[in-house]
Amino acid sequence: MTSLDKPTEDTSADDARAVTEAALFEAFGGVRGMVETVLPGLLFVTIFTINKDLHWSAIAALAVSLLLVVVRLAMRDTVKHAFSGVFGVAFGVVFAMMTGNAKDFYLPGMLYTLGLAVAYIVTTLAGVPLIGLILGPVFKENLSWRTRNPGRKKAYAKASWAWGLILLAKCAILFPLYWWANTAQLGWVLIALKIPPFLLAVWLTWVFLAKAPAPIDVFAEMEAEEQAEKDRKAELAAERAEQSEAAGGRHRREA
Repeated sequence: MTSLDKPTEDTSADDARAVTEAALFEAFGGVRGMVETVLPGLLFVTIFTINKDLHWSAIAALAVSLLLVVVRLAMRDTVKHAFSGVFGVAFGVVFAMMTGNAKDFYLPGMLYTLGLAVAYIVTTLAGVPLIGLILGPVFKENLSWRTRNPGRKKAYAKASWAWGLILLAKCAILFPLYWWANTAQLGWVLIALKIPPFLLAVWLTWVFLAKAPAPIDVFAEMEAEEQAEKDRKAELAAERAEQSEAAGGRHRREA
């Protein structure tokens, strides 16, 4: 290895880490996505802790969720994280209003977390880790990692196991509290557990993918194949034109 090889390798590794960080930031919403996830629940539990009024707490949580969507739309930004927050809050409000139990505001989100944990584990056992399905399009590799990039498939499997187990641990804390604690206690614990487990899972995903082989850009491959096909057709057309011109020349000479 020459003295010039090491900086090149380091630069490539830094580029891979930067691409991974950018992809994770895009997929999971970054800081703004976390704020949009936490704020409605935080407002709900704060108001309910103060006045024990389910209706005002629910209305405030739903209103701030809708406001976040409006802000996204006004800024012409992606709204998928804000919209998911609205749906989550709306389901929680419906559950709580139907049962009259304020704790049921949190139940849809808890069930979603449990279902997501199971999905991460089951898809990994099936050989199609969910985190790969989520991040594959972001990395422009789609499902190429399944058959063409075994090292990357292994990294996705590790990351999916991490997500599944972390979410299961979160559920193991929250569901007993749903039965034993009051609404305010459950709400504050849930708020406290919103960000740290998420950041841990994202960090572990980054660690696993930063050490994995680079993604195969299937979009670039498709574009290259299309360009090669166009070039081939252009060459064939040029050959036919030359042949036609040559044939015409022979006819003129014979005439």
